Amino acid sequence: MSTESAVQTAGQPAFYVTEEEHAHSSTLLGFWIYIMSDTLIFAALFATFGVLRHRYAGGPTAAEVLDIPGVALNTAMLLISSITCGFAMLEMQKRNKGSTLFWLAVTGLFGAAFVGLELHEFATMIAEGAGPQRSAFLSAFFTLVGTHGTHVTIGIIWLITLMVQVGRKGLVHENARRLMCFSMFWHFLDVIWIGVFSVVYLLGVL
Repeated sequence: MSTESAVQTAGQPAFYVTEEEHAHSSTLLGFWIYIMSDTLIFAALFATFGVLRHRYAGGPTAAEVLDIPGVALNTAMLLISSITCGFAMLEMQKRNKGSTLFWLAVTGLFGAAFVGLELHEFATMIAEGAGPQRSAFLSAFFTLVGTHGTHVTIGIIWLITLMVQVGRKGLVHENARRLMCFSMFWHFLDVIWIGVFSVVYLLGVL
């Protein structure tokens, strides 16, 4: 007797207990659509910041509140995490579960360091009276940079979830597909941050 017949004999339709298989190509296409929609969100935030970047309202300017050396260190943290994420994907292709988990953990640590340094920057600015309510420039700054930081935080949570799944079930097809989507998301955040670092920080102090 087939599995489906056995399930139906027990009085329960087969689709209740079997997982529907998703085509690899359709999953990646759907995730690319999500990435493009997220790109539009960041494009709108970049445009808003471009309009408001000189609206200081008598408050501190970008050159007065932005810590370029500290942000450069933070940028290095995120870029290195992109490299380690790539190492994890290479080990995944080799079906090496232990090394994949190791490089994913390193990626998460660098991502957490990035978020920690960003929160420290925000706390320092707010303590100095340069909070988001101080001027239009600071509102746009906190919104753009904070939105990116929120994405990184969500990415870390997603990464931890994937590590648990890989630890329990190994590098099965479903987990490999999820890791590929995560890798796309993480590299996307790196590209967005390069734009943030260039437009918000480097141009801001000129």
